[in-house]
Amino acid sequence: MPEGVTDPNYKPAPGRLGNLTVPQLHALEELKKKLREDELFVPERMDDATLLRFLRARKFDVEKARQMVAACEQWRKDFGVEDIWKNFDFKEKEAVDKYYPQYYHKTDKDGRPIYVERLGLLDIKALYALTTQERQLQRLVYEYEKFLRERLPACSRAIGHPVETSCTILDLANVSLSNFYRVKDYVMAAASVGQDRYPETMGKFYIINAPWAFSTVWTFIKPWLDEATVAKIDILGSGYKDKLLAQIPKENLPKEFGGLCQCAGGCSLSDAGPWNPQADEAKAA
Repeated sequence: MPEGVTDPNYKPAPGRLGNLTVPQLHALEELKKKLREDELFVPERMDDATLLRFLRARKFDVEKARQMVAACEQWRKDFGVEDIWKNFDFKEKEAVDKYYPQYYHKTDKDGRPIYVERLGLLDIKALYALTTQERQLQRLVYEYEKFLRERLPACSRAIGHPVETSCTILDLANVSLSNFYRVKDYVMAAASVGQDRYPETMGKFYIINAPWAFSTVWTFIKPWLDEATVAKIDILGSGYKDKLLAQIPKENLPKEFGGLCQCAGGCSLSDAGPWNPQADEAKAA
C-alpha cells in the first residue's frame, strides 16, 4: 500500500501501487534499470507512481514505456520545462480569463482536482491581442507541472489516499466551428502534451453543452487520442447537471454549471482547492 494512506476504504485500482501483479512489479523494476542504464533516471521526478503512469500508458510494455520516458525527457529539455516551472509568469491571466477561461477549482467526490475549460467563450481576436499560442502552451505546461507537484499531493493528503488524475469539464456552450478551427492547432498541441508528456492523468472528462455540430469536431479530434483516453470522455448536451452533480459535490461546482459555488471574484480566478488553503480562508472571512 502507498505511503500516507489514511482512508480505510481505499482500494488501489489495478496497475497502481498496492495492486500490482508480479509481472507488473517486474516491469517496474526493469524500467527503472533501463532508465538508469540510459542515464535518464531522475529520482526526484521518477518515483514508482510516476513510472507506473508511463507503464500503464504502454500496457506495461517496458521497452515502449522506456521510449516514451526518453521522448518525454528530450521534450522537457527542448521545451524548457524546468525554466517554465521556475520562472514563467502568466501576467495576462486575468485578462485572458475573459476570452478563454481555463482553471482548476476544488475537487470532485473522489478527491480529484476539477479542471474547467470554457471553449464556448473563446474570442480568438481578443485572445491573441493579449497573448500568443506559445505562451498559452507554456501556461499549459506550467499548470501540468503545478498539477503534479502541488495540486495532486495536496488533494491526496486531503482525502487520505493517492489522487493521480483530474476531473475535467469542457464547456462548449455557444462554440462555433469557425472559432474551433482557428484554435485547432493549439487544441491539438495541448492534447498531445497531455497524452504524451503527462500520461494517465485524466480521470473523468465531461464535454458539456455539446452542439449538434460537435460530431464534426469530434471526428477531427478522436484519431489523435488513444482508446483509453476516448473511453474516459462523456459527451453531454445541455442536460448535464445531474451527471456532474453525481461526481462533484454541489458546493464545489461553480454556479454556472448547476452547483452552489460562487467564489469572490469568480471561481475561474480563485484557484480554490486543497492546494490553496488561503483561498478557502479568504472565502470563510
